[in-house]
Amino acid sequence: MVVDSDALLRAKLNAETGRLAWKELERHFARGSVISVAPGMDLVEVALSIARDDKAAIAAWLADQRVKRADSEDALAWHERDAQFWAVVTAPWVLVQEIAESDSAT
Repeated sequence: MVVDSDALLRAKLNAETGRLAWKELERHFARGSVISVAPGMDLVEVALSIARDDKAAIAAWLADQRVKRADSEDALAWHERDAQFWAVVTAPWVLVQEIAESDSAT
């Protein structure tokens, strides 16, 4: 039997993805370990690319700001609206994708 390591890692990351409130994320932001993933991107696929160290994909996302290190402007905006996120850890990073208010009821 051939085991697809990407499929196993994808399943592991998917299982470890969860909802997180800004208050729970603040301490990670303070450590500089929060990576913001743009809406519409697949959070698990981004985490998989980071775990695999896919430099080409990561560089492209960084260049067009679809993936970026969270900054103080992000933190202020998230704090003001007590944002909710989907999050997954790909050590040492905490990847987050804000849940749109229209999606938060689901």
